[in-house]
Amino acid sequence: MGEILAYAEQSGGKLTRAAWEAVAAAQRLAEDAGGRVVMTLVGQDLHRSASELAAFGDEVVAVESPSLGEYTADGYALALRSVIEQRRPRWVVFSHTYQVRDFAPKLAASLNAALISDCLGYRRQADRWIFVRQVFQGKFNADVEFDGDPPHLISFQAAAFRGDSVVPGPAPGRVTAVAAAFAADQIRTRPGERFREAKQAVDLSQAEVIVAVGRGIKAPENLELARQLAEALGGELGASRPICDSGWLPMDRQIGSSGQTVAPKLYVALGISGAIQHQVGMKGSRTVVAINKDPEAPIFEVASYGVVGDLFEIVPPLIEEIKKAKAG
Repeated sequence: MGEILAYAEQSGGKLTRAAWEAVAAAQRLAEDAGGRVVMTLVGQDLHRSASELAAFGDEVVAVESPSLGEYTADGYALALRSVIEQRRPRWVVFSHTYQVRDFAPKLAASLNAALISDCLGYRRQADRWIFVRQVFQGKFNADVEFDGDPPHLISFQAAAFRGDSVVPGPAPGRVTAVAAAFAADQIRTRPGERFREAKQAVDLSQAEVIVAVGRGIKAPENLELARQLAEALGGELGASRPICDSGWLPMDRQIGSSGQTVAPKLYVALGISGAIQHQVGMKGSRTVVAINKDPEAPIFEVASYGVVGDLFEIVPPLIEEIKKAKAG
């Protein structure tokens, strides 16, 4: 069935969690459809990342150039276009990160290829491959199919596939180093300083534990209780949109359709009703613990464990028990 090309995103010479999720998705497609998984990296000084990836696929294609040392949509699209035109894979698989959102449409247009973005998953019906993505801020799921000849480009939502499900190969794959086949002046933009909302802005998409607060926290001075719980759990503090809109927490802490998409191992929702816009951002969480006074709150529909009660009565003893367990 040909090759399945997985784009492994890296930052600062290190593979991101999104890289492993893309590889996991490619491996699942290869298992279901047949074919071999080839992974590709773009950047500069990629030897370490390429060697790490090689244990999990048949081949790693590393496109290197000084022009690719800093991310630009022009450079990455040009680099991947040359790989795709040479390899002619059936599918090109991405994780739906901010970076991929920036350059993948440009890449698809340059190849005259179709892109289905932000997918939750896929299914096979006879010889048809149907990819599922959300529309109208997660209110509905849409089934989408590719038309025309490959290559077909797909990006999967964070945590649609678990990075820790990646399977090593029977033997390390080979690393193929490819020089970037474009002139430096084809990159028409220059990277500026990396954007950060604040001096201590946090990337919640990488957090393994998140304690998120909603309107039920009642007042900004009560955020300290949530901070203490997050600290006890070794996690980060997040919030629903109303909290950030009110200025109680900075916007980089917002989780949802207009904020960050997260996929922690543990997500604790304190006083969050769980509107669909918020669920879109946290539904990839492995375990969800919800504490809310309203037994009809939508958050309980997606919670692994639900506690109906006053968070101000429940959280303080919970913090103490966690501290005791850690001390013991």
